[in-house]
Amino acid sequence: MHKDRDKDSNNNKDRDKEKDKRQPKTPIRLLIVDDHPVVRAGLSSMLGKQPRLTLVGAAAGAEEALALLKDCPADVVLLDLRMPKISGIEALQSLRRLPSPPQVIILSSFDFEEEIYRAVQAGARGYLLKETSCDEIVAAIVAVHAGKQYFPPAVADSLRHRLDPTEQAIYGMMFARTADPEIAATLGLTADELEARSWMMLRKLERIDASRS
Repeated sequence: MHKDRDKDSNNNKDRDKEKDKRQPKTPIRLLIVDDHPVVRAGLSSMLGKQPRLTLVGAAAGAEEALALLKDCPADVVLLDLRMPKISGIEALQSLRRLPSPPQVIILSSFDFEEEIYRAVQAGARGYLLKETSCDEIVAAIVAVHAGKQYFPPAVADSLRHRLDPTEQAIYGMMFARTADPEIAATLGLTADELEARSWMMLRKLERIDASRS
């Protein structure tokens, strides 16, 4: 009986240790940037209550966000893509040029292929739709803060299903930040072949988006 209790106690301690490893040591500092007051207020209310997050501010645009970050540094920025004056992509580029740049997650109402691609190329570490649940937004923030990327299957598939099998494989590994030599080795391609296939894939994605306009 005593051995069983000791075993259960040890198991509980192990589970607590694993839980502690998964939890950030200090709350993640979050900045919300969205030009719609209702969206901004809703996100602030929802995410401001999360124990793993500390909301450092909510800005209506890129200029306000950059000004806020001078006094209130953030670890992660939740950024709207379509804003007046300075677009989300331009804002993202400005954020990435800061001395201590925050990680950026795009939160958009749109899942157009070219917009996702441009956001990733500009340095976004995640891309979520505004219909995303609170739990998933928090999961994305935690993942991105830990140095990972976060792209839900629906967002990734919006591009991937338009590509041929080799392009799909390249696309998937690029999003996973797999190194080029490993991608080439996995697919049996030379470095030059991988570069050519990657260029063709990106051009195809651009044409897909252009055909929508």
